[in-house]
Amino acid sequence: MEYSIIMNRFVRASAMLAIAAPCLCVQGRPQKAPAANADERRTAEQMEQSRANPPALHAFLLRMPKGGDLHMHLSGAVYAETFIQDAAEDGLCADPVKLVLLPNRGTDKGVPTCAEGTVAAASALKNQKLYDALVDGFSMRGFVPYAGWNGHDQFFATFARFGGINKSHLGEWVDEVATRAAAQNEQYLELMHTPDFSVAARLAGQHPWTGNPAALREALLSAGLRDNIAADRAELDSMELGRNQREHCGTPQAVPACNVQVRYLYQVLRSAEPARVFAQTLLGFELASVDPRVVGINFVQPEDAYLAMTQYRTQMAMLHYLRGVYPKVHLSLHAGELSPGMVPPEGLRFHIREAVEEAGAERIGHGVDVLYETDPANLLQTMAQRHVMVEVNLTSNDVILGIRGKDHSLGSYLAAGVPVALSTDDEGVSRIDLTHEYERAVLEQGLTYAQLKASARTSLEHAFLPGESLWAAPDEFTAMRGGCTIGAAPSQPCAAFLTGSERAQQQWELERRFHVFETTTPKPQVSAKGEAK
Repeated sequence: MEYSIIMNRFVRASAMLAIAAPCLCVQGRPQKAPAANADERRTAEQMEQSRANPPALHAFLLRMPKGGDLHMHLSGAVYAETFIQDAAEDGLCADPVKLVLLPNRGTDKGVPTCAEGTVAAASALKNQKLYDALVDGFSMRGFVPYAGWNGHDQFFATFARFGGINKSHLGEWVDEVATRAAAQNEQYLELMHTPDFSVAARLAGQHPWTGNPAALREALLSAGLRDNIAADRAELDSMELGRNQREHCGTPQAVPACNVQVRYLYQVLRSAEPARVFAQTLLGFELASVDPRVVGINFVQPEDAYLAMTQYRTQMAMLHYLRGVYPKVHLSLHAGELSPGMVPPEGLRFHIREAVEEAGAERIGHGVDVLYETDPANLLQTMAQRHVMVEVNLTSNDVILGIRGKDHSLGSYLAAGVPVALSTDDEGVSRIDLTHEYERAVLEQGLTYAQLKASARTSLEHAFLPGESLWAAPDEFTAMRGGCTIGAAPSQPCAAFLTGSERAQQQWELERRFHVFETTTPKPQVSAKGEAK
């Protein structure tokens, strides 16, 4: 990006004023924050004024810059209504009892032939009862737990129900989540996605796990595991092409969603036999090493599943080895997405620690059970010292784990100085968006405007983008690098620094957005008695 382009982009909003960092804690000690400027104080007052009025709070937070969403599963982020339309286009069938999509048995003049007891998915478009049942079956909408079936069961069952939809819709799905993000003043997404791994799966069946990751890696690569990479890159090409066509990116008709930067985390299915987990993980590391769109690795599927629990330490050892072979590939891990009673007590005592200390995870997804770990105070201190960020998913933790309000660990992370950022997890399944998560953070967790602002900044501070951070010290949002100055247009040295760092470019853009937001937020209303209304 040329200096003049950067200047034009960031001067438009005029000089930014000094922006305060929240008064949180670092390694358990209070961190002194600079005084907020008048615009930020007025904006914070406006939010506090809206705290008792949820619709007004929603309107306020919808406009607020949110940086990025770092914990979002692509398939789980799509709303059920989209899946029903896609299933109709694909000629799929639907089981009206089990609420699952199934392939047809052929077509007759374009009309799918469905097995006994099932109907064409397209019939839901003319049958409101079936349509509503499918929406409920593909999501948490209206779900009420009953004997033998809880929120955890419903949540994870949804993926198999809509999983038969053709991958040709992937570009459409990326467009949907990017469009939703743009409407909420988000600018960056890291989407978890599982590309084709058929070659890796086949080779895993031929090369069993023996406990020697180096030997298995060599065997898999020699047998042709890298042949899977071309299919994965083609899949990403198709996704991006489909998204760009829908959004008219690069043309005068480009829509705001084009400005949302999207990268991908390679999803590894952890609830499988060790050889298959290793082969898929190796493929993910290989793909991320050659395709800059894939910025990291993550393990997915229920953490309490049998293989996920019994093979957890083995999987962390696999990651420890592969991180040594591929040190430039980033790692975020679902860890601590558990609550008491889901697993035996000993199952709550080590997952986050091993993800951090053994696997070397740079970010943790969920981390709900941190206070049930062995020596949690030491673990929190380690995470704060190493700047291991926690991706916090309030609604997901509520509907899956039954953890909400004062039972959530968010306050403990904040008190310990562990960096945190709000995220959505599966906004389509949960029927939410990131604005909703900000609302929950305010209403249920008591977060202030400064803390929400820190969440947005933290999301980009810990994004797996190349380049140095804009901020001079990790998670200290006070002084900038590269000759950049808070409250000033970019000098030539600053512009040159921004040109060399995708991360810093996104962070600078966030600061520009905060300036616009805070300078255009209405002043708090004052009553005749001089009190804020």
